[in-house]
Amino acid sequence: MSRAFVKEDGGAWGDPGRRYSLPERDDPAFDEAAAEALLEGARTGDTGSAESATGYYWGERRLRPFVERIHARAQKEGDERLAQLAERFLR
Repeated sequence: MSRAFVKEDGGAWGDPGRRYSLPERDDPAFDEAAAEALLEGARTGDTGSAESATGYYWGERRLRPFVERIHARAQKEGDERLAQLAERFLR
């Protein structure tokens, strides 16, 4: 097998929870922070780590209201990439 396909470090992904600043899961602000984390993860090409850190998968219906607000904010601020990602999430 080619060495290009062999995972040698055993922990390349590290701890996704350390890459995303999230409140405790029982905090009322967790879902909003999770929506932000998923969109930021997508922006950096690291959706998997964001999903792992939040416990939510891309497109989670529970996060829709938060993503809709993020989408509106992104459009108002002219952040085209974030608006595009939010639209994809909401499909």
